[in-house]
Amino acid sequence: MGESFSKKENRNKKMKAKEDKAQKKEERKVNNSKGKSLEDMLAYVDEDGNLSSEPPKQTHRAEIDPKDIRIGATPRPPEDNTRTGIITFFNTLKGFGFITDDKSGESVFFHVNQLSEPVKERDSVSFIKEKSAKGYNAVAVTKVVSRSGKS
Repeated sequence: MGESFSKKENRNKKMKAKEDKAQKKEERKVNNSKGKSLEDMLAYVDEDGNLSSEPPKQTHRAEIDPKDIRIGATPRPPEDNTRTGIITFFNTLKGFGFITDDKSGESVFFHVNQLSEPVKERDSVSFIKEKSAKGYNAVAVTKVVSRSGKS
């Protein structure tokens, strides 16, 4: 009795796989890098970033002092957060108010606990603007004496 078509097909596939495996084995033997010298295996990068098998020609190199290398963001000088402004609203019963910043013109909240001395509306004050969860707050609020001697 003869073989069925599928059995012949499977046998032929196995034979083909063995032949392919033997061929790959021969290719590995021919292209084997064992025994090659280190020089034959090295690749060099020239000053333009291209790979080559030859070492790059020695050209003039600029010497860089490691202290001149800066990694990361450029440090900013500390800001002077002291601002001046005028109290535009102050509720003495509830203990809060708002200062209009002279520089930016924005309204900054302050609480009575941040006052160093009693103040009233339209007083000139100096303060430190501080970021909080709800926006900016004025802290360390002090009255500024005007040049005419009046506060």
